[in-house]
Amino acid sequence: MMRNSITEASHSSRGAIDLISEVKELQRFNSQELSKLLKDCENFSLFHITANGLSVQIDMDKLVRLLPLHLIAVLLSSQRDEASLRYLLSGLRLLCTLCEIASRHSKLEQILFDDLKVSEQLLDLVFHLLLVCCKQGNSFSGGMPLLYSALVACSMYLLTTCISSQWSELAYVLQAHPKVDIFLDAAFGAVRMSINILQNKLSEVENDFHSKSSLTAERVVNFCCQQCEASLQFLQSLCQNKSFRERILRNKELCGKGGVLHLVQSTLKLNISPFLKEPLAVVAAVSRLKARVLSILLHLCEAESVSYLDEVASIPESLDLAKSVAVEVITLLKTMLSRDLKLLENHSGKIYPRGLLQLNALRLADIFSDDSNFRSYITIYFEVDASLEYDPFTMAGWILDSSPMLDIVSSKTCESNFNPTNNAQASYAHQRTSLLVKVIANLHCFVPNICKEQERNFFLHKFLERLKMDWQDQQAGFSFSSAPQKAVTICKNLRSLLGHAESLIPTFLNEEDVQLLSGSACCACVSLGGI
Repeated sequence: MMRNSITEASHSSRGAIDLISEVKELQRFNSQELSKLLKDCENFSLFHITANGLSVQIDMDKLVRLLPLHLIAVLLSSQRDEASLRYLLSGLRLLCTLCEIASRHSKLEQILFDDLKVSEQLLDLVFHLLLVCCKQGNSFSGGMPLLYSALVACSMYLLTTCISSQWSELAYVLQAHPKVDIFLDAAFGAVRMSINILQNKLSEVENDFHSKSSLTAERVVNFCCQQCEASLQFLQSLCQNKSFRERILRNKELCGKGGVLHLVQSTLKLNISPFLKEPLAVVAAVSRLKARVLSILLHLCEAESVSYLDEVASIPESLDLAKSVAVEVITLLKTMLSRDLKLLENHSGKIYPRGLLQLNALRLADIFSDDSNFRSYITIYFEVDASLEYDPFTMAGWILDSSPMLDIVSSKTCESNFNPTNNAQASYAHQRTSLLVKVIANLHCFVPNICKEQERNFFLHKFLERLKMDWQDQQAGFSFSSAPQKAVTICKNLRSLLGHAESLIPTFLNEEDVQLLSGSACCACVSLGGI
């Protein structure tokens, strides 16, 4: 299918000049404006006065049928300089608008959605764009990085308009495509490229802060953040589909050779420069990016049909990469638990694998020894999550209106809207509690053939050690005489958690996790009885 498109694209140069001028003219119109022009035209021929005052007639039937193949030809034949990238983004912007309004115009809908040949060419265009983008390095300058990032996000959005906005339907169509593996490799690689572009822009902020206005630098970073979030959200939404996840797990490039892990690693390494004047929006965006990529990784790790971890461990290079990603996750956890980290470093100097266990033990000791802390973990607790509402017309327009070297950026607003997710508060609380149980279960778990004997009950010992340390610390507000009362509180909270955990089987927890929690709680209560 893609080979046929390439062959046809190589012979589609006739009339290209007229088509280019028509694309450049029509891409300026948003969906409402273009829809009105189509309603007012006769025989699907659009009469329009250009910005130069010229009267032009555009055969919309011809333009719409040729546009996907024409853009493929431009992509394959161009030197991919900034001018050609700007034109490709203009064409993609127009295609997105045409697909968006197609349901309001029967002729347009017939061409874009009912004509099998055009539909195939639309998919081929997206596949080719992602393939080109994923192979780009980091050597380009000026506005080109932003153009590539916008091309990735807009091409992914095009799939939601030309196929379906329902993720289950879109996942089904993509899985059925004979080149689905090419799409998967290209999509993950292209998003990783966008993430790397964002990191470069974050790193450049300090220099830009002195050479340009801080507002310009912030606008560029904010634009990159939104392209990355739209692209990563696209992959995350597809990965929520079980059959699509299983299709990813059968892709050797993504799983066995570390394609997914490279994306995860690049995202978790994102670092925000302190030179951003008002970094709150950027900080929030980077946090969401890290949460989304970890969600993708979690979905793959929890798949039942194929073991993602086994696929990764089958190749030494991927296993090393997985260890590196684990370090990034630990680093993220240490940042979140900075208060406990300082306490830990005062005791052990450096963080080793056992130090991570000790860190978790310290935090959990705080939770269970205080009723208010404990209740905050198992009662209803709600944090607002949101999905980005990406507008390709606005985003493409912002970069197209900016100067090539970004000396002057568009003054137009390019902020995306966010729609809060509809997760029930109770469901969120159950998920939060189940994660706490799984943390305890995994830290307490001892596998004889894998773990060393000295690691048996290591986590439990550190848990008790922390409690005794606090109870003997006069400055912490505890006294040894209050230890029995604290021990009673801890045992009560552990039993409460165990009872609550049993009620979460099988929706949120499995029996093995609860059994491990039970064993850990019993050992803790027996030991606390001797304090």
